[in-house]
Amino acid sequence: MLPASLSSERGQTAENAFLTALNGGIIAPVAGNTLSERDLRKALEAEYNALEAAPVGQSVAWTNERSGLSGEVAAAQAYQVGSQNCRQYTHTLRGNGQPIVARGTACRSAEGTWTPLT
Repeated sequence: MLPASLSSERGQTAENAFLTALNGGIIAPVAGNTLSERDLRKALEAEYNALEAAPVGQSVAWTNERSGLSGEVAAAQAYQVGSQNCRQYTHTLRGNGQPIVARGTACRSAEGTWTPLT
């Protein structure tokens, strides 16, 4: 469950705010057009939950039975960059042949959202 503090002044829901902050996460750029809007939402929810609360190395899984796609996200130990908490993480997408693996880092803002580093 996402914290209520992720809602914006424009009336965005908390869920939409965290999706916006993740900016497609680390999986969207490598998956191309493979992900539907529903797949991407589930994938980003898994990324957020792995970054926010998952113990080191424990995967957060997601699946979309409609599309047949699934994935899992595992985050490494948090570390500090200036005043921000950051975590490296891996997102593995399965369902269309060979797995697609994306690796990246995200940092948590003062507002509580996670933003992947580019």
